Amino acid sequence: MCGARAGRSPAAYAASGRRAIRLTLVVAAGFYFFRYGLDRPVAATYALFSVVALGGLARIPGTGRQRAAVVVALLPVCWLLVIIGTCLSVRTWSAVVGMLVVGFALAFAAVGGPRPAGAAPGLQLLYILPSFPPYDPGSLGDRLIGTTTGLVLFAVAEALILPGLAPPPYRERAARAADTAARCAALLAAAPYTLTAADVRAAGEAGQSLRAVTVPEAERPAGPGLHDRALAHTGLATRALLNRLAQLPAAPGGVPGPEDSAVLSAAARLATQSAGCLHAGPSPVTAYEELAAARARLSASSAGPAGDAGAGAGAGAGAGAGAGGAACGAGAAGAGGCGPADGAGPGPAFPPAVLRRHAAVLEVADAALAMSTAADLAAHGRRASVKVAPGRFWYAGTWAPLLWWHRLRGHAGRRSVLFQNSWRIALALTAARFVAGVDTLPHGFWAMLATLTLTRTTLDETWHTIRRALAGTLAGALVAAALLTLAGTDTVVYVVVLPVWMLFGFTVGPVKGIGWAQGLFTVLVALIFAQLAPATWQLAEVRVLDVLVGSAIGAVFGLLAWPRGAHDELRFAAASLLRRAAEIVVATSASVAQGGASGAPPGTPGHRSLRHAVVLAESAYAQFQSEPTPFGGGRRAVAMPEVDWQATLMAGHHTLWGSERLSQAAHPRLGAAAAGSLDALGDRVAGRMLQVSAALDPGGDTPTAPLPFIDPASPAFAAEPPGAPRLYYATVSWLESLTRDLARIAHSDPGPAHDRPDAGTPE
Repeated sequence: MCGARAGRSPAAYAASGRRAIRLTLVVAAGFYFFRYGLDRPVAATYALFSVVALGGLARIPGTGRQRAAVVVALLPVCWLLVIIGTCLSVRTWSAVVGMLVVGFALAFAAVGGPRPAGAAPGLQLLYILPSFPPYDPGSLGDRLIGTTTGLVLFAVAEALILPGLAPPPYRERAARAADTAARCAALLAAAPYTLTAADVRAAGEAGQSLRAVTVPEAERPAGPGLHDRALAHTGLATRALLNRLAQLPAAPGGVPGPEDSAVLSAAARLATQSAGCLHAGPSPVTAYEELAAARARLSASSAGPAGDAGAGAGAGAGAGAGAGGAACGAGAAGAGGCGPADGAGPGPAFPPAVLRRHAAVLEVADAALAMSTAADLAAHGRRASVKVAPGRFWYAGTWAPLLWWHRLRGHAGRRSVLFQNSWRIALALTAARFVAGVDTLPHGFWAMLATLTLTRTTLDETWHTIRRALAGTLAGALVAAALLTLAGTDTVVYVVVLPVWMLFGFTVGPVKGIGWAQGLFTVLVALIFAQLAPATWQLAEVRVLDVLVGSAIGAVFGLLAWPRGAHDELRFAAASLLRRAAEIVVATSASVAQGGASGAPPGTPGHRSLRHAVVLAESAYAQFQSEPTPFGGGRRAVAMPEVDWQATLMAGHHTLWGSERLSQAAHPRLGAAAAGSLDALGDRVAGRMLQVSAALDPGGDTPTAPLPFIDPASPAFAAEPPGAPRLYYATVSWLESLTRDLARIAHSDPGPAHDRPDAGTPE
């Protein structure tokens, strides 16, 4: 709507209003039933605050039915938190220790994906409430009854009252993108062997639909389990396939050889079957084996040394294909089929242009095979029929608890922003609980709630949030004091006003921002506590004091604990990723040049270190996107507009995938000219990676300079050493794609939409 500010549109109010209706109905039903129907104020309090916790403070993504399922699944966790909080409230020291442990554990659960991350603040509140005096184990039954009643009513309301329309799940998005890839591959396999501008645009849009920023949070496959990892892997492989199809170089003479067309036709059929598999269809085994065999034939047909420039162009590209199947076999590994077949015997001579085309077509096959394997795992789990290769699909046969342990261990370090956030909020809540206990702060629960809701990941954001919150709280306290003074002990006024104010507050607060939310909530708690015990205008004064104390504690820990948020960690993680990638580039290029198994085999420490660096960079990038502005300046700071962080992540993925593909088999030693050229190119790309790494995260004596210029169209990549086989051109193609990534990092040119990664890759 013209003139509507972002986040304050009618649609935002409508969504907030639907949520407010559900919360108001459930809170009023539970609170009034226990308070006035059964005269059990403790149960009434817990029925109310359990709904406020998971329905108001928590931000569980998804539709109403999806949120209801999460709430039901979390019910045992809520019972446990109420029991532990009640038992540990016997002494201040035990409550403080419990707050530290439980606070960290709940915050660190964010590594499990969007739903645990969204539920964590609400679970924190459910533990905070019983951890305060009075120490009354005898009331535990009422506390559990109130909690259970409130959450069950809330789950029913979420599922049945205005639940909302479910967006397309990620699996459906991936299936549609696979269908688009199938159409592109089929067009490239038949005359006129090209894609129109509309086809390229459709491929870009299909890849864009799989980016995390375009997917609703509840649908992002970000969990540690097998299905989520496989689905995220499916999206990455599908985007890679679409990109490679859109950028496939034209065949020399305009007509590809029969082996090229056979691979592309098989890739089209495999993409179609993979889309059907994602729709709960059968495993794409038949098409997988067909593409693996076609890939092996093309690999074998181009395995011989390049002859004179005129040989083998056009239809001759498919000569000698029949013997190639044995080089790989139809049951080749899912991470890219077979290894290169150079050295399978003498083959036909091809000019470099044909070999470059073959290398690009084989990369299409590799992406299609990876996509089909991941899609089969996503759809059928451990019952998948496609043969899984080690390395890229390491998680396929791993026990679920080990997958969780792998995720937790990957973030259990000070360089993980999730680890930092968990300690920041846990220490702040612990300090707030200590202050409230030692000073016997009236309604200290409110101070901890303020700490929980106002602490942000950067000092700047925390300070701006606190200023608005204090202003809103002060305004709300004035309204609450006036209301308490005028109504006095007439609870009928509070009974009537509470649902109306709740409906208004839960509708307007989330849209208007933290200041409005705090002010409206201040009046709300006054209306609630005035019905639990006689209250005067001084209750509003206590509320202001508690919010001030909680805000001060949040500000202190925002200053002391990683005050720059993801800013520093993103620079460090991106630089570390490029350093790890440079090591693998040098090792892979040198090993291909010298013959034998190239690079580090998948799963060895080199690849594991790079994969872990990618995970940390992605989590830091995801948090960085949610932070409004970077903190501060200083000589070590990098100007954010000059860096394309997504290109950094893509460089990590390209390094992993290319090295793993080139590491799958032994190859003969290249000729002296080809080996020297490949060594030089590998060193050049690795050196550029180190230069960019130093520019992103300079040390104390690193000269300050802009990111170095990198020309992705360097003449070195067009070199044609005499006798260079297909493997040489496949490796050059990989190095050239890494150079394009580095150029985008330096010049902030994000490139095609379908060539940009997002968080959520399987580690």
